[in-house]
Amino acid sequence: MRWPNNHSGREDVFRAALAQLLKAEMVAARDTAQAVLLRDRHGRRCAERLCFVQDEIIRILYAGATKHLYRSPVPSGAERMAVVATGGYGRGLMAPESDHRSVCSSCPTSRPLGRTGCRSHSLLPVGHGLKVGHATRSVDESIRQARGDMTIRTAVLETRFLTGDQPLYDELVTRFDKEVVQGTAAEFVTAKLAEREERHRRGGQSRYLVEPNVKDGKGGLRDLHTLFWIAKYVYRVRETDELLERGVFDAQEYRTFRRCADFLWSVRCNLHFFAGRAEERLSFDMQREIAVRLGYTSHPGMQDVERFMKHYFLVAKDVGDLTAILCAKLEDEQAKPAPVLEVAWWQNSAEQPSGGGCPTATISSSTTTASTLPRPTSSSTTRSI
Repeated sequence: MRWPNNHSGREDVFRAALAQLLKAEMVAARDTAQAVLLRDRHGRRCAERLCFVQDEIIRILYAGATKHLYRSPVPSGAERMAVVATGGYGRGLMAPESDHRSVCSSCPTSRPLGRTGCRSHSLLPVGHGLKVGHATRSVDESIRQARGDMTIRTAVLETRFLTGDQPLYDELVTRFDKEVVQGTAAEFVTAKLAEREERHRRGGQSRYLVEPNVKDGKGGLRDLHTLFWIAKYVYRVRETDELLERGVFDAQEYRTFRRCADFLWSVRCNLHFFAGRAEERLSFDMQREIAVRLGYTSHPGMQDVERFMKHYFLVAKDVGDLTAILCAKLEDEQAKPAPVLEVAWWQNSAEQPSGGGCPTATISSSTTTASTLPRPTSSSTTRSI
């Protein structure tokens, strides 16, 4: 990309020129992403493409701030800063209308520079089309806040380096593992399962709602995220394929995990593109359009939209089965001689949701044997469109 030139000393003109240039690139990238999605119907790849574009925009903005607008002629050792993607953006996946969140991690003595560097996020004027949420924290502050706030802890768990000082980011990851994660797996699992249940309670306990929420509903993407958060925290995996390597899932279960994620991302990306906003509810008026976009056709006795929604509910059930499988895996771990994770499950069958899933769990470090949770078998049937 060519930088806007002939704007030396005129910050407002530089900002406007850069905004115009990046906005044009963003529009073109989104149009291309939607065209490819309609062609290959692969939502996860679409989310990866959109994330790549966001990454490059942030790197350009950072370079504009640190090399052109707020350049330090003689950078000192204290002027260290890393721009880090957090939360869902840190997973490397972006829905078309999602915002992105990042953290500018700096040295304790470089707060002024940290503020300056994060001003790169506000280089663009209103209307540039980039939804940004950001914060500036030192490594010490990040660790302290992660200890006291489970939401921040989860966000740091999914950090991804974008630009700036790589060793500073490595320090954050190392200290987070040693000072926050180590010895707190039980606390984290309990909190995440409780969050999951509260989210289901707010959105309706059934995964078979006629207008399901693709992101936050029961059997939706957030449930898959919760599974991966727990696996990352307990088994210290970094990528989804490590779920298979570490024995969290067997080959069939891992294929189910990937298939569910791919399908839900396809639905969500198409939903955002069609609605033109961050719409997560698969409403009646959108279901047929999404079915057509995903290539469903009518068969004798069943319309295209009916086949699509049937497939959606089968995927949601598979997500519930995967949750029960991971819960059972954690329960199996407590039976080992070493006092690891132990789960005491509710025994009231009326509280257990159909199709698997653990409504809540009390996890401790004691060696008392927990009650047995049946290990469900995921369906291996390949469902064609």
